[in-house]
Amino acid sequence: MRLVAVKSVEPGAKLGRDIYNDNSQILLFRGAVLTGRLLTRLVEMGIHYIYIEDELTNDIMVDSVIRDETKKRAIKTIKEEFKIISEEVILKKTVNFDQLSQNFSTVVHSILADIKHNPDALAMLSETYVYDHYIFTHSLNVTIYTLGLATKLGYSSKQLNEIGLGALLHDVGKIAVPIEVLNKPGRLNKEEFELIKTHPKAGFDLLRDVPNIPLLAAHCAFQHHERLDGNGYPRGLTDNLIHPYAKIIGIADVFDAVTSHRVYRKPMLPHEGLELLYSGAGILFDKGLVETFRETIALYPVGLTVKLNDGRLAIVIRQNKQMSTRPVIRVFSESGRKLKLTYDIDLMEYLDTTIIETETTLATAN
Repeated sequence: MRLVAVKSVEPGAKLGRDIYNDNSQILLFRGAVLTGRLLTRLVEMGIHYIYIEDELTNDIMVDSVIRDETKKRAIKTIKEEFKIISEEVILKKTVNFDQLSQNFSTVVHSILADIKHNPDALAMLSETYVYDHYIFTHSLNVTIYTLGLATKLGYSSKQLNEIGLGALLHDVGKIAVPIEVLNKPGRLNKEEFELIKTHPKAGFDLLRDVPNIPLLAAHCAFQHHERLDGNGYPRGLTDNLIHPYAKIIGIADVFDAVTSHRVYRKPMLPHEGLELLYSGAGILFDKGLVETFRETIALYPVGLTVKLNDGRLAIVIRQNKQMSTRPVIRVFSESGRKLKLTYDIDLMEYLDTTIIETETTLATAN
């Protein structure tokens, strides 16, 4: 299957991968014939890239990093427990925090198990999901990226559980922010941004005295918007004052935010999101962590059309976990002409061949 921009898809193409809502219910099945009306509706729902069936890539299957069952249970738990916490805040109800912490820990353990059994770099293109509540899906994605990076760094089981809980709950303070501010389809004004900036402290206050939730998890909520140069919030902490967990979660948080659809902008592709992180490496983000993050994620998703430094066009067909910048690709065009016989090459074996750009607007070969 091929990954393409919706705006470039011709009516009559067939969908290559199911599209879900955030309840893990299928909204549009693989194989559905895409009409002009359906394509317009996909854009309206915030879907900017889709997988389509393609004769060059019929043998390519896109596997999920996290099993569908794990994802479904995780989103269900996050939704239910955040609602309970919200009721405790707004209605002053008594909450069984022991049960909450157990449920969140179960989610973390399930994600870790899936990551450890995943043979490839983390590929998490969120465009196959349509969600009504960004915070829930975002919390899950940030946890997956965080645990992937922390695993790569060699963290112990205890540390993985701590940072996993911190990532899962990093945005819990947003339940205290008015929904109309969180979902505003445009730039926030000064007053609204000041409201947003209260969520790290609100999250810390909610979590710091919760039994069985490590205090470090509360500090993850408190510090995930702090930056090395002191220009973060809420306290303007600098490099050595920011906990290592919060530095990791801050990177995962930004990466997922810019690579996910938001009401006010279209998403970046993974390599574009990483470029943004690199632009702040050593200033906003720890450079070593950004470099390790690059080795953790799949920069070029399977099915993506790429252009090589010699002008050839190819499609990514498999990841190299050892180096995500150099996947296995299928060349289908040379010198501007479509090949009758395609061929596959592993960029790990051809170090003088590099990807110079991606071509998501190409629904069909040139």
